[in-house]
Amino acid sequence: MNIKKMHHVAYRCNNAAETVRFYTEILNLRFSHAVRNDHVPSTGEFYPHLHIFFELEDGSAVAFFELPAEHPMGRDPHTPDWVQHLALELADESSLMSWHARLLEAGLEVIGPTDHGFVKSIYFFDPSGHRLELTCPAGPDEDADLVAAHAARLLEDWQRDRRAWTV
Repeated sequence: MNIKKMHHVAYRCNNAAETVRFYTEILNLRFSHAVRNDHVPSTGEFYPHLHIFFELEDGSAVAFFELPAEHPMGRDPHTPDWVQHLALELADESSLMSWHARLLEAGLEVIGPTDHGFVKSIYFFDPSGHRLELTCPAGPDEDADLVAAHAARLLEDWQRDRRAWTV
Protein backbone atom coordinates (compact mmCIF):
# COMPACT_ATOMS: atom_id res chain seq x y z
CA MET A 1 0.00 0.00 0.00
CA ASN A 2 1.33 3.40 -0.98
CA ILE A 3 0.30 6.80 0.28
CA LYS A 4 -1.41 8.43 -2.72
CA LYS A 5 -1.36 12.15 -1.95
CA MET A 6 -1.79 14.69 0.78
CA HIS A 7 -5.43 15.04 1.79
CA HIS A 8 -4.99 18.13 3.94
CA VAL A 9 -2.64 19.86 6.30
CA ALA A 10 -4.17 21.67 9.28
CA TYR A 11 -3.14 24.74 11.25
CA ARG A 12 -4.74 26.90 13.86
CA CYS A 13 -6.17 30.32 12.97
CA ASN A 14 -7.12 33.34 15.05
CA ASN A 15 -10.42 34.03 13.31
CA ALA A 16 -12.19 31.69 10.86
CA ALA A 17 -14.04 34.46 8.98
CA GLU A 18 -10.83 36.48 8.50
CA THR A 19 -9.06 33.31 7.34
CA VAL A 20 -11.84 32.52 4.84
CA ARG A 21 -11.59 36.06 3.41
CA PHE A 22 -7.81 35.81 3.03
CA TYR A 23 -7.68 32.33 1.45
CA THR A 24 -10.62 32.96 -0.91
CA GLU A 25 -10.17 36.64 -1.82
CA ILE A 26 -6.37 36.90 -1.77
CA LEU A 27 -5.27 33.36 -2.71
CA ASN A 28 -8.34 32.38 -4.80
CA LEU A 29 -8.76 29.04 -3.04
CA ARG A 30 -12.19 27.42 -2.84
CA PHE A 31 -13.72 27.37 0.66
CA SER A 32 -14.79 23.76 0.33
CA HIS A 33 -15.82 22.40 3.72
CA ALA A 34 -16.49 23.31 7.34
CA VAL A 35 -17.08 21.15 10.40
CA ARG A 36 -18.35 22.50 13.73
CA ASN A 37 -17.91 20.30 16.78
CA ASP A 38 -18.07 20.57 20.54
CA HIS A 39 -16.02 17.41 20.95
CA VAL A 40 -12.85 16.24 19.22
CA PRO A 41 -13.92 13.27 17.06
CA SER A 42 -10.68 11.31 17.59
CA THR A 43 -10.43 11.74 21.38
CA GLY A 44 -13.96 12.59 22.54
CA GLU A 45 -12.52 15.52 24.52
CA PHE A 46 -14.75 18.59 24.99
CA TYR A 47 -13.17 21.26 22.80
CA PRO A 48 -15.52 23.51 20.81
CA HIS A 49 -14.01 24.30 17.42
CA LEU A 50 -14.64 25.13 13.79
CA HIS A 51 -12.55 23.23 11.23
CA ILE A 52 -12.44 24.93 7.80
CA PHE A 53 -10.96 23.64 4.52
CA PHE A 54 -9.67 25.28 1.33
CA GLU A 55 -9.30 23.16 -1.79
CA LEU A 56 -6.25 23.28 -4.06
CA GLU A 57 -6.35 22.41 -7.76
CA ASP A 58 -5.24 18.78 -7.18
CA GLY A 59 -8.04 18.15 -4.65
CA SER A 60 -5.80 18.38 -1.58
CA ALA A 61 -6.59 21.01 1.03
CA VAL A 62 -5.19 23.37 3.60
CA ALA A 63 -7.34 23.49 6.72
CA PHE A 64 -7.61 25.55 9.89
CA PHE A 65 -9.09 25.22 13.34
CA GLU A 66 -10.52 28.17 15.24
CA LEU A 67 -10.37 27.35 18.96
CA PRO A 68 -12.27 30.13 20.77
CA ALA A 69 -11.76 28.72 24.28
CA GLU A 70 -7.98 28.36 23.88
CA HIS A 71 -5.27 30.83 24.87
CA PRO A 72 -4.11 33.21 22.10
CA MET A 73 -1.88 31.71 19.44
CA GLY A 74 1.84 31.96 19.85
CA ARG A 75 4.97 30.87 18.05
CA ASP A 76 7.66 28.50 19.23
CA PRO A 77 10.31 30.90 20.57
CA HIS A 78 13.02 28.37 19.67
CA THR A 79 12.09 28.13 15.98
CA PRO A 80 12.89 31.00 13.58
CA ASP A 81 9.90 32.48 11.70
CA TRP A 82 11.23 31.25 8.34
CA VAL A 83 11.28 27.55 9.28
CA GLN A 84 7.62 26.56 9.57
CA HIS A 85 5.75 27.40 6.38
CA LEU A 86 3.32 26.09 3.82
CA ALA A 87 4.66 26.00 0.25
CA LEU A 88 2.15 26.00 -2.60
CA GLU A 89 3.27 25.31 -6.16
CA LEU A 90 2.49 27.44 -9.20
CA ALA A 91 2.91 26.46 -12.86
CA ASP A 92 5.75 28.78 -13.88
CA GLU A 93 7.77 31.92 -13.18
CA SER A 94 5.27 34.12 -15.00
CA SER A 95 2.57 32.98 -12.56
CA LEU A 96 4.94 33.57 -9.65
CA MET A 97 5.57 37.15 -10.73
CA SER A 98 1.84 37.77 -11.27
CA TRP A 99 1.18 36.55 -7.73
CA HIS A 100 4.02 38.74 -6.44
CA ALA A 101 2.33 41.81 -7.94
CA ARG A 102 -1.13 40.73 -6.73
CA LEU A 103 0.07 40.25 -3.14
CA LEU A 104 1.82 43.63 -3.12
CA GLU A 105 -1.36 45.27 -4.47
CA ALA A 106 -3.28 43.62 -1.61
CA GLY A 107 -0.95 45.37 0.83
CA LEU A 108 1.06 42.33 1.91
CA GLU A 109 4.76 42.41 2.62
CA VAL A 110 6.40 39.97 0.20
CA ILE A 111 9.93 38.56 0.35
CA GLY A 112 11.49 37.48 -2.93
CA PRO A 113 11.54 36.16 -5.50
CA THR A 114 14.26 33.91 -4.14
CA ASP A 115 16.09 31.50 -6.45
CA HIS A 116 16.77 28.21 -4.64
CA GLY A 117 18.26 26.56 -7.74
CA PHE A 118 15.50 23.99 -8.22
CA VAL A 119 12.59 26.37 -7.44
CA LYS A 120 11.92 30.10 -7.25
CA SER A 121 9.79 31.37 -4.37
CA ILE A 122 8.07 34.31 -2.77
CA TYR A 123 7.13 34.48 0.91
CA PHE A 124 4.43 36.27 2.93
CA PHE A 125 2.27 35.79 6.03
CA ASP A 126 -1.45 35.08 6.42
CA PRO A 127 -3.61 36.97 8.98
CA SER A 128 -2.80 34.40 11.71
CA GLY A 129 0.95 34.76 11.18
CA HIS A 130 1.52 31.55 9.20
CA ARG A 131 4.33 31.91 6.69
CA LEU A 132 3.31 30.98 3.14
CA GLU A 133 5.50 30.29 0.14
CA LEU A 134 4.41 30.38 -3.48
CA THR A 135 6.91 28.51 -5.60
CA CYS A 136 7.51 27.41 -9.17
CA PRO A 137 10.06 25.14 -10.88
CA ALA A 138 13.30 27.00 -11.68
CA GLY A 139 14.34 24.88 -14.63
CA PRO A 140 13.80 21.61 -16.46
CA ASP A 141 12.67 18.56 -14.48
CA GLU A 142 15.57 16.78 -12.84
CA ASP A 143 16.10 13.03 -12.75
CA ALA A 144 14.24 11.98 -9.59
CA ASP A 145 16.63 9.09 -8.85
CA LEU A 146 19.70 11.36 -9.09
CA VAL A 147 18.06 13.97 -6.86
CA ALA A 148 17.17 11.30 -4.26
CA ALA A 149 20.72 9.89 -4.31
CA HIS A 150 22.11 13.40 -3.80
CA ALA A 151 19.68 13.97 -0.91
CA ALA A 152 20.86 10.77 0.78
CA ARG A 153 24.51 11.87 0.45
CA LEU A 154 23.70 15.30 1.88
CA LEU A 155 21.98 13.68 4.85
CA GLU A 156 25.00 11.44 5.50
CA ASP A 157 27.33 14.46 5.35
CA TRP A 158 25.03 16.43 7.65
CA GLN A 159 24.90 13.62 10.22
CA ARG A 160 28.69 13.52 10.30
CA ASP A 161 29.40 17.28 10.24
CA ARG A 162 26.65 18.62 12.48
CA ARG A 163 28.11 16.91 15.51
CA ALA A 164 30.92 19.47 15.46
CA TRP A 165 28.31 22.24 15.85
CA THR A 166 26.57 20.74 18.87
CA VAL A 167 28.66 21.51 21.90
